[in-house]
Amino acid sequence: MVMIIACIATASMPVSGAEGYGRYDVVVIGSELQGILLAREARHLGLRVLILDPRSKPGGELIQGEMLFLDEPLNKERKSIVQGEMKNLFEQYNQGTIRDRNEFRKYYNKLIQGMSLKSGITIRHVEETVAAGGNRILKSLTYTDRDQKTYKVEADYWIENTDFNALTGRLRHKKRIPGMETVENSNKPDYMGATYMLKFKNVNWKRLHQDIMGSDSLSNVERWYGPHTYVDWNFGVGFSNVMAKYEPAGRLMRLRGLNMVNQGNGRVIVNGLILYNVDPSRGKSVREALRKGRAEAPRILEYLRARLPGFENAELNGYPRYLYIRDFNRYETEYVLTYEDVMNGKIFWDNVSIGAYPVDLQGTVHIPHGIHLGVPEPYGIPLRSFLLKNYDNVIVAGKNIGADIRAYGSARIMANNALAAQTIGIILGLESKKKQLKELTPEDFERIHLLLKTEYKIDVELP
Repeated sequence: MVMIIACIATASMPVSGAEGYGRYDVVVIGSELQGILLAREARHLGLRVLILDPRSKPGGELIQGEMLFLDEPLNKERKSIVQGEMKNLFEQYNQGTIRDRNEFRKYYNKLIQGMSLKSGITIRHVEETVAAGGNRILKSLTYTDRDQKTYKVEADYWIENTDFNALTGRLRHKKRIPGMETVENSNKPDYMGATYMLKFKNVNWKRLHQDIMGSDSLSNVERWYGPHTYVDWNFGVGFSNVMAKYEPAGRLMRLRGLNMVNQGNGRVIVNGLILYNVDPSRGKSVREALRKGRAEAPRILEYLRARLPGFENAELNGYPRYLYIRDFNRYETEYVLTYEDVMNGKIFWDNVSIGAYPVDLQGTVHIPHGIHLGVPEPYGIPLRSFLLKNYDNVIVAGKNIGADIRAYGSARIMANNALAAQTIGIILGLESKKKQLKELTPEDFERIHLLLKTEYKIDVELP
């Protein structure tokens, strides 16, 4: 096999044998939960794994952004289809034993226990090679740590696990999948809004539940508060009629319908404040969004105190350190999942996950209220939708999934693509020493799917 080395950028090279210098089976860039699940399975199966996180602290949207309202995919009978490690998390979440940030952090820390993870790194240089067949191979990556020391690592497989393309954004031969601009009929790239999570304490959830659900009819609740408004003892959703009347102090913000979690002892966390035009690849843009969200939170508190039962004595309960980024640049994979695949419940020979969730395109500046495009039955998500096109050894994880923007409205949720990440980690551990992932055949997947069922209780062939 003939290799032609193609270098990108320049950087000082580390001393051989220094800390962080060496060869790994798998290098994961970023510490979002999905990539952690992938890394964990690969490590359990004997692969040498390194996690390099460009963010200053690990945990991504779940821990630092405190996106603690977990969307659960359901089948047509309204039963959960969550599998794998996410099933364990959802069981504890629904039971109330994992609800607040500290509980999620303990859970996350158990997942990363024993793994090599380095936060606060900056990628300086990547080195690609070209195989005789024409595809490219990512050979090495050079990075600096917090102390500006330079290291170089090589790997058989590389995982993009950030929400801002820290790795794939540096590769030459990738093509962006069009985003929300295709829905807006615009030529300028656009993205769904990000969320700044709102944290409250001293909320009387019992009163909120009783006042909302104690109405003489659900139709009256929806007439006053908005469609699909509902509150049980654990979660509350809706209130869009009330929130639509809120006027933000600044531009490029909107208070949409609320998704609320009862964290116990009067604590409530809310997904509801949307910030538009946030660029997660630019620190300045993220910092400005965090500043705006923090400044808006006291005004929203006063608004909720006056309009929602149970919030009369509420207070702010701190601020998130990061954002919930829904959507940013994604690049073409070996197979790009389509809206038709999702709505038709297509099952693939190389399924690594079963997805299900309403096709929910959150708002942009141009479409502030977002678009809902239907509720699919369970559908398959193939391995090929996570294998970066033109590269033999680059895998995208989590919300980096290869899907057209409409399919992405459903496939983007954590439970869908976290199962895929865990399954890919298992496949790497079992198969990567035998053949490249892109070389796996339908016959290979018959064996893989059987093993997933028998050894891991994961069934990704569900009709």
